[in-house]
Amino acid sequence: MKLLFDELSRQVSKITTQQYSTSFSLGILALNPSIRPAIYAIYGYVRLADEIVDSFHDYNKPVLLERFTEQTWQALDEGISLNPILQSFQETVQQFQIDRSLIVQFLESMKMDLQPIDYNTERYNRYILGSAEVVGLMCLKVFAEGNAAVYETLRPYAMKLGAAFQKVNFLRDLKDDYQTLGRTYFPELKMDLFDNSIKAAIERDIEADFKEALTGIKKLPSCSRFGVYLAYRYYLSLFNKIRQTPAQKILQRRIRIPNVQKLSLMMSSYIQYKIAAF
Repeated sequence: MKLLFDELSRQVSKITTQQYSTSFSLGILALNPSIRPAIYAIYGYVRLADEIVDSFHDYNKPVLLERFTEQTWQALDEGISLNPILQSFQETVQQFQIDRSLIVQFLESMKMDLQPIDYNTERYNRYILGSAEVVGLMCLKVFAEGNAAVYETLRPYAMKLGAAFQKVNFLRDLKDDYQTLGRTYFPELKMDLFDNSIKAAIERDIEADFKEALTGIKKLPSCSRFGVYLAYRYYLSLFNKIRQTPAQKILQRRIRIPNVQKLSLMMSSYIQYKIAAF
């Protein structure tokens, strides 16, 4: 019966991913079937933690996050959890030997979201590291399939890709983060002064991250290369749409890529991927 529970847990992580992110779901479908459950498990885990700090406004978020943290370590120590998301995550951590220090850094970044913070460069970089770069490293552990040399070689590129994705999220969610959650992640940013010049400076930083990340994507093992490239193309498309949108409109509405366009991107990405012969 344990095998049945394990499969149920993997399915819950998969459904969680599908419900929260069309882009990542399509990207995961482009991965080798052997590693898809592990990436669903990682996404489900970080999504659940993020949901605690972003959405559960009528509950005691610090208590919930502390409980979630305790249950994480308990699941990893005991090799079992009755929470299906934690069960599939602990299974993935054990199978791919994901370093616990990455989980510690991730949970620390979630704690930073429990209260409004004035972000300077140091806090911003620390948050990006914990909320995004280490998640990229967790996924890289899966993509490398136990090959330590591949992991170490691609480590800086995975961090850049995670950072690029997160910074695009920050720009996309600038309005909601500020108005609903009282957060402004970009260092020293004053919302009343946000204009096209400040936006362009942020975009140059993101563009550099994307450029460096692509170098690493081309070096990924075949089991993951196209799936990661597809996620890269989705986010690059979103980034380009944001870049074409004036600063004041960013503060008025959330920029999105319609699902129909995502499917078109999937097909064009596959053609580009084949032509480029990664």
